[in-house]
Amino acid sequence: KGSVVLEKGRSLRPQDLGVLAGLGVSRVSVYRRPEVAILSTGDELVPIDEVPGPGRVRDINRYSLGAFCRREGGVPLHLGMCPDRFEPMRELVEQGLRRADCLWISGGSSVGTRDLTLKVFESLPGFELLVHGISISPGKPTIIGRFGRKPVVGLPGHVASALVVAEIFLSRLILRLSGSGGTPRMRVKAELTRNIESAAGREDYVRVKLTETPGGLAADPVFGKSGLISTLVVADGLLRIDRNTEGRYQGERVDVLLFQPQEKEWA
Repeated sequence: KGSVVLEKGRSLRPQDLGVLAGLGVSRVSVYRRPEVAILSTGDELVPIDEVPGPGRVRDINRYSLGAFCRREGGVPLHLGMCPDRFEPMRELVEQGLRRADCLWISGGSSVGTRDLTLKVFESLPGFELLVHGISISPGKPTIIGRFGRKPVVGLPGHVASALVVAEIFLSRLILRLSGSGGTPRMRVKAELTRNIESAAGREDYVRVKLTETPGGLAADPVFGKSGLISTLVVADGLLRIDRNTEGRYQGERVDVLLFQPQEKEWA
């Protein structure tokens, strides 16, 4: 009597609901799933059921970021596609802030003449810029800010870069909005199969594929342009290279941040 049965900040499992039922507790206060407004920007975007013409691409980010949001426990609210024009983007940002707990915009986060995300954010009252540019690769031109208690994030337009930023930062954001204390992402130890060079002064996140060997797991780097989503499809996780190093060496034991959920159970 008097002991804590379930602590605040945990997800309720079947056994947790069972113990509540056994205690005669039919109602408990919980956090609702956070709603995340997602907006894709760029004059080059077309719906995925259209054949892109010259200089056009399908709107991949809507589906990739929406699926990531659902996987982490959020509810995506899709605002659609927006051209690189100030007023339409501002209207959609305002709509997203009214409807959702958080706003993600893909594209327009760099410093070019058509990169309007920060200009739109700064035009709205109550915006506070926290970060513009993160010393990581891929994902450097990321914007992080807030409107009151609502976080807003400007992501790179390249889908692979956007998803790497999501894996590193946005999973923890959704956990916090969900009331969780933040469960660390699953990591495994593996032996690196080849040397990887890195530029000092930034963190590099290298995609790796894991294979089982008699000596344990091996991590094989998956190289390719940072914006290619195909490299993420092949990979099982990310290897972080610290900003104060110039790379990692073949044969080193490294930590691999796993993409989730995993089809395989790595030992």
